[in-house]
Amino acid sequence: MFAVLMIFFLIFIAISVPIAVSLGLASAIALWWDGGTPIIVLVQRLFTSIDSFPLMAIPFFILAGTLMEYGGISKRLINLANALTGHLPGGLAIVTIIAAMFFSAISGSSAATTAALGSLLIPAMINRGYPPNFAAGTQAVAGELGIIIPPSIPMVLYGVTVSVSIGDMFMSGIVPGILIGFSLILTVYIIAKRRDYKPEPRKSLSEIFIAFKEAFWALLMPVIILGGIYGGFFTPTEAASIAIGYAFIVGVIIYKEIKLKQLIKIFIQSGITTATIMFIISSAGLFGWIITSENISQLVTQFITGISDNPLIFLLVVNIFLLIVGMFMETNASIIILAPLLVPVAVQLGIDPVHFGIIMIVNLALGMCTPPVGVNLFISAQLAKIRLDQITVGILPYYVTLLITLLIITYIPHLSIGLLQLLK
Repeated sequence: MFAVLMIFFLIFIAISVPIAVSLGLASAIALWWDGGTPIIVLVQRLFTSIDSFPLMAIPFFILAGTLMEYGGISKRLINLANALTGHLPGGLAIVTIIAAMFFSAISGSSAATTAALGSLLIPAMINRGYPPNFAAGTQAVAGELGIIIPPSIPMVLYGVTVSVSIGDMFMSGIVPGILIGFSLILTVYIIAKRRDYKPEPRKSLSEIFIAFKEAFWALLMPVIILGGIYGGFFTPTEAASIAIGYAFIVGVIIYKEIKLKQLIKIFIQSGITTATIMFIISSAGLFGWIITSENISQLVTQFITGISDNPLIFLLVVNIFLLIVGMFMETNASIIILAPLLVPVAVQLGIDPVHFGIIMIVNLALGMCTPPVGVNLFISAQLAKIRLDQITVGILPYYVTLLITLLIITYIPHLSIGLLQLLK
């Protein structure tokens, strides 16, 4: 049954069938081909895959992120970042990364971060004389921080899939996310100095204070969400629902950017995004169940440990494998399918499952800005009105930085779990 599953899955991917449909159809065909499994199991497994209280955090975070997108939060975060760093070489590109770091601590989604900020910053960078491929490439790599800096939808999925604390995953993503953000800033600075990109005028202290004052309510949101989770006041799912109320109050009452007539549009947009992600989760859950029932996890364990039982070699092999997977598969589906296969091997080799989760998510985040199916590339290229091959050229300088940072995060586990251990 596994051979049939993989053959049809690869066929559907090759002919550009959407990932959720590919997973579901391949699974249905495999069950039908096997003949020994009642087809009603397909429906049961599809439902069981999303029948989880922690997964309720996903639609809540999506709605909160959409409310903040319409509520003027992204504009105020950009203004604050520009006031702080716009005067540096490549200032507007650095602003793009810092704004992404701020917004990532709110949105939980890489695509949402890229779209919300890119619609403002990519045209601004092009108007300031930055090449379109560099502007779009910078926004694409900055957007990957959306699933690394907590809260993060893939972290929720990983925690649910392998029974790891979602709060621990959120805590462990803070330092790696900041490290990646600052490594990208350094890369922009070096490129800007070599290419002589002109900076923005330096802002006065009063202008910085005004920008901070206007962005205060936006900056307070991650403090409430993450502080409440780590302080034990509420669960990640409860935090996500609180985020909706906070985003509504900020967008409607404080910033007054959201009009009541826009709420229907916001709910529809959030509902479509939620349905898409849940469809992927459901189909991937069925796909993963078939893989597990065929004892593929044991074969994977034997194969990897057969190569080497050295955890350093194992992590290198996993990194290469996940980088390739991330180029072709959607992040959420990859986590649901691969985490149950790889985590037992990692734990057997003495690797902390929380640290391993961060490694997986950083790898797959890199895949979101890697051709041929990197979603951040398509969003940024569309906003910059350039082709995929053009944005790929613009993103090349960042790949070296991201790969080096990935290796640092992989082989220095205290960057991920050190803060968690310190607070516990």
